[in-house]
Amino acid sequence: MKILVLNCGSSSIKYQLLEMESSNSSTLLAKGLLERIGLEMGEFTHKFNGEKHYEQLPIPNHTEGIKIVLNALVDPKIGVIKDLKEISAVGHRVAHGGELFPKSVRIDEKVIAGIESLVDLAPLHNPGSLQGIRAMQEVIPGIPMAAVFDTSFHSTMPAEAYLYAIPYEYYEKYRIRRYGFHGTSHKYVAERAAAFAGKDWKNCKIVTCHLGSGASIAAVEDGKSVETSMGFTPVEGLVMGSRTGDLDLGAFMYIMDKEGYNTKEMNTLVNKKSGLVGITGGKQDMRDVREGRENGDTRCTYAFNMFAHRVKKYIGAYMAVMNGADVLVMTGGIGENAWFMRDAILRDLDFLGIKINTDLNKDTVGDAGIISTPDSKVTVVVYPTDEEFVIAQDTYNLVTK
Repeated sequence: MKILVLNCGSSSIKYQLLEMESSNSSTLLAKGLLERIGLEMGEFTHKFNGEKHYEQLPIPNHTEGIKIVLNALVDPKIGVIKDLKEISAVGHRVAHGGELFPKSVRIDEKVIAGIESLVDLAPLHNPGSLQGIRAMQEVIPGIPMAAVFDTSFHSTMPAEAYLYAIPYEYYEKYRIRRYGFHGTSHKYVAERAAAFAGKDWKNCKIVTCHLGSGASIAAVEDGKSVETSMGFTPVEGLVMGSRTGDLDLGAFMYIMDKEGYNTKEMNTLVNKKSGLVGITGGKQDMRDVREGRENGDTRCTYAFNMFAHRVKKYIGAYMAVMNGADVLVMTGGIGENAWFMRDAILRDLDFLGIKINTDLNKDTVGDAGIISTPDSKVTVVVYPTDEEFVIAQDTYNLVTK
């Protein structure tokens, strides 16, 4: 069964076409990215059979973008299928499912209305998903579709983990609470990394660290998320590429008052001008931050150390929540590739039963591997994430019921 996975942002569309041999096995046929949708000139990158196609062209809206993707998939030169009828279903990544969608669902008009009702909770993300869903309905009417939510995996958190200590009426009126994100990634690496370490994820305690430009940590106990660092929005928690992470709201209001910023300007500040970018003065890539640190740049040194410190602090906190851990997972662009950051984070955690083999850590870049020592009580696993596979898997399971 061929399944098309779509991740639609406000001005971009990421896609993958996968051949699902079964619920647990797939082959990637093609993937790509459309950027700058709605601007004067867009960009289209399509990868297939080890080759790459790139072009610049106008992409006025998501419907036209979807048509470009589908035309590429059946194109005689760059395509991988002969007919669009070979696509059996479409899986859509949706950022926010709120409390309405604790699990992935088949898409119908009621589900679309539900996603629309949550736009206020994810104004930067859910509208793009909705445009992608509507575009697919227009281009291939009647094709089975599923919505897979970033928040769903964390719906198992207990109230003491997801409630904020604000007047309870705001939870009742506006559903203000911790939702958490990166759920598809945390679920995937928890299950796969545990198996890689010879353990059953439904019978152990796992701390999963998704470290990239967006970063979050989750505590997974017996196959269920019990804590996660992102909150009502993806701003809370770790230091990120351009997001603040944890911030005293008093400081937020102080800046707002002193600078005369409105809420929109403050939203831009905490989402796009903070994190590594804000601390270093423009560097978002951890490799650049590391280089600056090695060259004596004080602000890069601050940024590097702050990132490591915050992750280390959350690891300790989540092991406390679960009364220990059996497996610790590193994933995401930084978690999978930046061995030097893993070293900074995992150093001096012997008292928690975490011991790292420095040579294995340095040699494990971009691939799955165990980097802890044989006598480490906690097995530390580097495991590449594959969120698109989880979306395809959930879609497969829903449409083959």
